[in-house]
Amino acid sequence: MNNEIKDSIDTAIDSIKDNNNVYPTGRVTKVNKYNVEVTGLNDVSFYEAISIDNKASGYVMGIYANKIIVSLIEKKEEIIPGDIVYALKKEFKCSFSIDSIGKVIDIFGNDLIAGKKFDKLTDIRIENKTTPIMDRTNVNEELLTGISGIDLMYPIGKGQRQLIIGDKKTGKTQIALDTIVNQKGKKVICIYVAIGKTKKEVKDIYFELTKRGASSYTIIVASFNDELPTRTYLTPYVATSIAESFMLQKYNVLVVFDDLKKHADVYREISLNSHKTPGRDAYPSDIFYTHSRLLEKGAKHVCGGSITMLPIVETKSGDITDYISTNIISICDGQLVLSAKNFAKGEKPAIDYGLSVSRLGGNVQTDDMKKVGSKLRRELLSYLEVREVYELANIDEMSKELQKKLKDGQEMLNKLKQYKFSPRTKEEMKNDFAFIFNKENVEETNNNQQNNIVEQANEIKEESQKEE
Repeated sequence: MNNEIKDSIDTAIDSIKDNNNVYPTGRVTKVNKYNVEVTGLNDVSFYEAISIDNKASGYVMGIYANKIIVSLIEKKEEIIPGDIVYALKKEFKCSFSIDSIGKVIDIFGNDLIAGKKFDKLTDIRIENKTTPIMDRTNVNEELLTGISGIDLMYPIGKGQRQLIIGDKKTGKTQIALDTIVNQKGKKVICIYVAIGKTKKEVKDIYFELTKRGASSYTIIVASFNDELPTRTYLTPYVATSIAESFMLQKYNVLVVFDDLKKHADVYREISLNSHKTPGRDAYPSDIFYTHSRLLEKGAKHVCGGSITMLPIVETKSGDITDYISTNIISICDGQLVLSAKNFAKGEKPAIDYGLSVSRLGGNVQTDDMKKVGSKLRRELLSYLEVREVYELANIDEMSKELQKKLKDGQEMLNKLKQYKFSPRTKEEMKNDFAFIFNKENVEETNNNQQNNIVEQANEIKEESQKEE
C-alpha cells in the first residue's frame, strides 16, 4: 500500500515537472440540454476528456472552426455561460472489470444490482479502429440458436450480423435470450446491451438468464431510460469495445443490441437539442454512419476469435421499409422478420419465413443441416404460398394432392413451433423433419413402381405383336 502511495506521488511530481498539470482552457458560450458549446479550445481531439469548472465532465463530440461541442456525461451543478472549461489532454475512457461476467453493469464499471463499483477496473476506449480486412477471415462456422426455424433455414455464423426486426411484443428479445441460453457449455461469451430500457425490464432479463445458468458467461451492459441520453448513446459502442478485447483473446463473442431503433431516437434527441440540421424523419444526416461504424465491428478474426452481432429493431405496423430499418438491413448480413399476425395465430417464434433472409445461408451449416434446411425451406415456402390462396377455401372441394400439400405444410409449421427457453439439438431438428425425406422416398418408390408396370405392359405388347 505504501508503495502505491509513493508511486502516485512520484507520478504527480513528474507531471508537474513536465507541465502536464497545466491544461488549456476555454469558456462556455452556449448551454444546451445535453451538451455545451465552448470557445477558446483550439487544440483538442475527438473523445478528449473535458472538465467544466468542476460542475460537469464530458468529452469532445464535435469540432468546428470557432467552437467545439462537449457532450455531457456527468452533471453535478448547473452550467452557465462563462464557466471555465479544461481540456484534460487525455482520451475520455470508460471502465470495465473482468469480474463483470454474470453481472449487470454500466459503462463506468458499476455493478447496478449490488450498487457498488468493481475492483480491478481497467480503462476501455469508447471506440477502437475497425478490424482491417486482412485480419478478417471467412465466416463459415455456425452459431446455433436452438430454434429450428433459424438454425435450419436462416442459420447464423460466428462473425455474422443478423438483424431481428418486428413489431412490439412479437418475441424479438426472446429469440436473443434463447440464443444466449443455447450457448451454455460452448465457450461463447455473451454481451446483452440494454439500450434505454426500464430497470424492471433489465432485472427480469437478468433473473431469467441467471435461473437458466446463462449468467456464468453473460454480461449485461445497461443504460436505463432515466439516464442522460449521452450515456445511453455511448453504451453500445463501449459494449462493442469490451467484445473486441475478448475477441483478440481468441474468444467467440455474441453481442445483442436491444434495440437500435431506440438508440437512433436517442441520437436524434441529442442532435435536435444541439441544433443540428435535421434530415429525413428529423434524424441527423450522419445517422447511417452512427450505426454502420458500430455494426462493422462484427467479424471473424484470423486469431480465431469472433464477434457475432444480433441487433434488434422495433417497427410499427410491420413496416420494415422505414428509414432506420432499411439503413440497418443494408448494413447487416441478413434479417429475421417477426410477424404480429403469426404471433396472434400462435406461431411462435413468429418468424415471417417469406421475408426473412440469411445472406450466408448454407456456408455456415454442416452438410447434414444444409440438406434438411434447404429442403424444408423449399417445401415450407411453397406451402405458405398455396395457403395464402386457399386459406379460406373448403378443403373437401380440393384435389387429394392439394389436401396432402396443405396437411404436410401444417405439420411442418407445427414442428417449427417452440416454447421459450426450450432449445433443440441438431439431432432433434433433423429427426423432426425426417418425414419430408420419407415422403420424397415414398413418391420415388411409387414412381418407380409405376414405371415398372409401364415397362412390363410394353414388353407384353411387343411379344404379342411378334406372335401375330
